[in-house]
Amino acid sequence: MPTVLVLGATGLVGGECLKMLIQEPTITRVVVIARRPLSDTLGSAKLARYVTDLERLDTVADRFAVDAIICALGTTIKAAGSKERFRAVDYGIPFAAAKLGVERGARHFVLVSSLGADAHSLIFYNRVKGELEEALRGLGYQSLTLLRPSILLGARETFRLGEALAKLVAPLIPGRLRGIQARDVARCAVLAVQESPAGVRVVESDAMREWARGTNLEERA
Repeated sequence: MPTVLVLGATGLVGGECLKMLIQEPTITRVVVIARRPLSDTLGSAKLARYVTDLERLDTVADRFAVDAIICALGTTIKAAGSKERFRAVDYGIPFAAAKLGVERGARHFVLVSSLGADAHSLIFYNRVKGELEEALRGLGYQSLTLLRPSILLGARETFRLGEALAKLVAPLIPGRLRGIQARDVARCAVLAVQESPAGVRVVESDAMREWARGTNLEERA
């Protein structure tokens, strides 16, 4: 029965992951490391919360002794303030977390990446996501799951114009590019932890939508 650490639990996908993990009887312990406190409504005997500077994860290194890590941490270049700060959050922190985890026996790392992630992309955002995926492949996890959602849909604390527009034009967008509900991405992250197949598994947005609704990934392939 796995123990799971969640990064990004105060965000859209991470928050949904946390709710599901707390309710899932096959998960024995959930560790959350965040830069700000969680809502007091998320009370559970199996939940351990730690508030820290995410760029100093070495100060809570022992908390990474878990079976699996779900990283749903992410920002935008606009919110970060610069490309350098964006890279620090979307590459630096997840990679540091993955390294701490594998050093302490974690067997599975689940990354909420992005549609279009490509280390050779001309688009900076996609390139950083792709570079992170490549770096994670080299850490030696028994299982590595790379989830690549399209635009995330759900109730955010802050307004994002791109998501609002995606909802309006959704019927006109091909399935692979259409926005995906954050709860569906979270459901896939939890399913990945429960299944934990050996090796690297990349799941694109349209496959995630079906997986979250019960379609077996192997059957779909």
